[in-house]
Amino acid sequence: MDTKQTIGWNLRRLRVERGLSQERLALEAGIDRSYVGRVERGEENVTVATLEAFALVLSVGIAALFEEISPHEGKPKPLRSGRKPKGRN
Repeated sequence: MDTKQTIGWNLRRLRVERGLSQERLALEAGIDRSYVGRVERGEENVTVATLEAFALVLSVGIAALFEEISPHEGKPKPLRSGRKPKGRN
């Protein structure tokens, strides 16, 4: 897996773990939603400033976006669509 794919994989994994949609991540990071999708697919060369913005919103260090992916790890599942239950942010 190349670096762009590793970053995209980790970005999606962390985003889903935190229950954030691409749209919410993009909004909070000040980045276009379609750009987030391209990063997650490994199609973009991400700047350090963008990595910092993602890491800040996800409450992780930038290094978390570069973690090696286990060959046995499955693709992160998508978030359930629709409205979130009341009481969740």
